[in-house]
Amino acid sequence: MVWLKRAWALLLLLAVFCAGSPAWAFEGIDYTLTNQNEADFSSRDLADTSFAGASGRHANFSGSDLHGAIFTQASFPEADFSDANLTNVLMDKVDFSGADFSNALLAGAIASGSSFIGATVTNADFSDALIDRLDQRSLCREASGSNPITGVDTRSSLGC
Repeated sequence: MVWLKRAWALLLLLAVFCAGSPAWAFEGIDYTLTNQNEADFSSRDLADTSFAGASGRHANFSGSDLHGAIFTQASFPEADFSDANLTNVLMDKVDFSGADFSNALLAGAIASGSSFIGATVTNADFSDALIDRLDQRSLCREASGSNPITGVDTRSSLGC
């Protein structure tokens, strides 16, 4: 009987500790390893959401807040990220070929090992983003305009 009281006390203490510790809580939605092909996520609050390992061909994220999201090792070819907030997003090793990033904020994004072949980046802001040199050169060939929110020149933010 004493062990049962101790077990309950320990569980109560653990519940109180975990509830007061936001570092242990997952704040976003978890779409890890799911099929999101053709999905419509437009104009949604998806901050801190995980799309790790997901597939999302032709997915629509236009106008969505995705800051702090995780897209690592995913595939989002021809997806629409226009007008989206992708600041501080982890997007390493992702297929973004043919994706639309028009007017998107990608400041502080980590996109090493990702593919942006054929992506549209008109008016996008890549300030302090980490992208591979090959992608940077490829994006610089077509980059133009200034981001409507930050006013940052797309070519400058890419280091063209």
